[in-house]
Amino acid sequence: MLEKQISELQAATLVRIGAARSPEDLESVRVDVLGRKGVLALISKDMGKLATEERARAGKLLNQAKNDLESLILAAQNKFSAQKMAARLDEEWIDVTLPAPGPRPGSLHPITQIQMEIEDLFVSLGFMVLDGPEVETEYHNFDALNIPPEHPARDAQDTFWLTNGNLLRTHTSPVQVRGMERCSPPLRMIAPGRAFRNESVDASHEHTFYQLEGMMIDRDVSVAHLLYFMKTLLAEIFRREVTVRLRPGFFPFVEPGFELDIQCVICGGSGCPVCKQSGWVELLPCGLVNPNVLRISGIDPEKWNGFAFGLGLTRLVMMRYGIDDIRLLQSGDLRFLQQF
Repeated sequence: MLEKQISELQAATLVRIGAARSPEDLESVRVDVLGRKGVLALISKDMGKLATEERARAGKLLNQAKNDLESLILAAQNKFSAQKMAARLDEEWIDVTLPAPGPRPGSLHPITQIQMEIEDLFVSLGFMVLDGPEVETEYHNFDALNIPPEHPARDAQDTFWLTNGNLLRTHTSPVQVRGMERCSPPLRMIAPGRAFRNESVDASHEHTFYQLEGMMIDRDVSVAHLLYFMKTLLAEIFRREVTVRLRPGFFPFVEPGFELDIQCVICGGSGCPVCKQSGWVELLPCGLVNPNVLRISGIDPEKWNGFAFGLGLTRLVMMRYGIDDIRLLQSGDLRFLQQF
């Protein structure tokens, strides 16, 4: 009779364990069956009425039933604990490879970094840093720079013309014109900024790029002064000796005019797409300021002269960091920009 009672209790308890939907339900089963006042405790009290042999057999069955039910309830409790932990992990899970929340630390664009370095250098040499409009007049972009209407240099610039007759500046030289209009010599100034040209984009050409123009107006300025400042600039930027060459060049706003080229640091002079397989990169068109430019801006060329140069900031950045494609600089690709 007792054996049947224990067997029925085990079966009923298994059903209740399977039907439990929460740890609380399971705890209720445990208290009802295994608690101090539970069913097994009541059955144990009735064992005193049994004969000695039957009592030993029933006690063994009772202990076995108790151990089995405790194991089943513990397994069910562990299952609920695992489910709770999994739910917590789902709720609190984070991808530790993602950036931390909140504002992300940023950095300056490499062009901005180089521009700031050059500005600091020239300010220490007594130069002003000037700025001007990106939408320019034809006068400031061409006429005041000794480029007449029929001059082929206007075509060579591949200008973006606007419907009102203005244009997107093709260089930052107009800022020098505005500087000469506002300031009296002697003067030293640089003009960093963005320029635009309507040309095909490739590894070394962009329709939007950055330049830095420089000018010094004083008495008895010579090519030697120009070379001194250019060598000082390159030594500061590259922080090492670089190979350069100076060759004649024609620009309407300087006379004589030169092209200062730098040996390509991408290929070491052996030839690559950046240098168009020549081994050299045009970096610094420069020369002594044409007297007509001074005269147009109201400066007497009989008393004053000077030098001017135009530095390709974008190409300088490519040489400084070994970037082999100019298009990367304005791609907006954070993977590229975060390297700087």
